[in-house]
Amino acid sequence: MREEIERITILQFTEQGRNEIEDVVVTELPLTIILNHQEVVTLLCSPTKLEYLTVGYLWSEDLIKSKDEIREIKLDRETGVARVETEREVNVLSKPLLASGGGRECTALSGVQRVSVESPMKLSSSQIFSLMENFVQRSEVFKTTGGVHSAALCEADSLLIFSEDIGRHNAIDKVFGECLLEDIPTDNRLIITSGRVSSEILLKVAKRNIPLLVSKSAPTNLGVRLANDLDITLIGFVRGKRMNIYTHDERVVIDEN
Repeated sequence: MREEIERITILQFTEQGRNEIEDVVVTELPLTIILNHQEVVTLLCSPTKLEYLTVGYLWSEDLIKSKDEIREIKLDRETGVARVETEREVNVLSKPLLASGGGRECTALSGVQRVSVESPMKLSSSQIFSLMENFVQRSEVFKTTGGVHSAALCEADSLLIFSEDIGRHNAIDKVFGECLLEDIPTDNRLIITSGRVSSEILLKVAKRNIPLLVSKSAPTNLGVRLANDLDITLIGFVRGKRMNIYTHDERVVIDEN
């Protein structure tokens, strides 16, 4: 966690007066991704799992289709540049984007191929509450700073992959980048996120054929519509023993307690 935080001196005001104290803030890093000598994007991110973030972003944006396409990845942490070479030529955006996990410039909705997610997966309400409790406890950086989002790929009873980042999009891309590079399947599994579920987040999950998306936070109206159209079970505001099921509640078995 050392590289993800920085200790600084601040002036704190309270009812008892003011004090100079040491505080902890999250580290922010600009990461520029260059694909086949073409600049694709600059992500504002946390300085961990940068190779997974790079690959996850390119996979989410359909700039790579499989692990086998990747010829080489060179990551320069000093300059904040990730260079990726692939076997096939890829058309990238002519104008580089500046993006953060909080609000990327996104064209994902234009011309998207809307394929329904088919899965027999079901979860009980108690399994969902238990997964969220474990998820929340995993985030040491959030406990220390309050400044990051988290995402996890899960099975019904366990967290398989966990990532943190200052951006909610980045946290999910780190998870998917790890899935691609480490050959971890996503079918019949679920994603848990700490962040708001917007249309971009929903589409990232749909592309990986994931049937359930669970969040501590709220969805947007377009996120809900897409989840309904793509046959994804969208659950929000999972806190304690309560949750809101927005779409396709047939995948959730409510325990009678």
